[in-house]
Amino acid sequence: MPVKAPLLDTSGNSSKDVALEDAIFGAEPKPHLVHETVRAELNARRAGTRGAKSRGLVSGGRSKPWRQKGTGRARAGTIRAPQFTGGGIAFPPGNRTFEVKVNRKARHAALRSALSDHAAHGTIAVVGSDAFDEPSTKQAVSLLDAWQQELPLLVIARSDEEPLIKSFRNLAKTVVTVPGELEVSQVVWARSVLVSEGALEAVQARAA
Repeated sequence: MPVKAPLLDTSGNSSKDVALEDAIFGAEPKPHLVHETVRAELNARRAGTRGAKSRGLVSGGRSKPWRQKGTGRARAGTIRAPQFTGGGIAFPPGNRTFEVKVNRKARHAALRSALSDHAAHGTIAVVGSDAFDEPSTKQAVSLLDAWQQELPLLVIARSDEEPLIKSFRNLAKTVVTVPGELEVSQVVWARSVLVSEGALEAVQARAA
């Protein structure tokens, strides 16, 4: 059975259905690849800048605090050792990367799986290229009210479709992205997906 999605106008009405590529929107679900890819995408956002100074990085403490013998105290070479107040940290954490490698084929399969899940549940729709002649948040709200899908919403549009992008980008629980920056974590996060007619081919190419 061919996979289809409604083609919506600014009123949220569907005059016809758009045929979606079956290999992309009708793929077999692979939850393990989706989990692996989402984990890698979230890890890539982490800064990994947590750190502390070792005894070699703390300033001061060049001279020996007291002589080696005769004081009754333990020998010490610098007050910047970890046991002193203001000293360095033993085995301090440093800058690190949390990136996890995911193969290209696995990433594409995960994206296909996430898009197919929306297609199977009827939570994906296509917006006509001529739907928004000028930015209008009011029309965007009307479209969503008529469509009657849950938020959060993911809107995918070409970068040159400014009226569409500006119409949706100020809405709460809504993320607007372009096909070249589409991530699996965004598709999984969204309860509904809206793709512009002009961006549909690029989305299918990204997941192929």
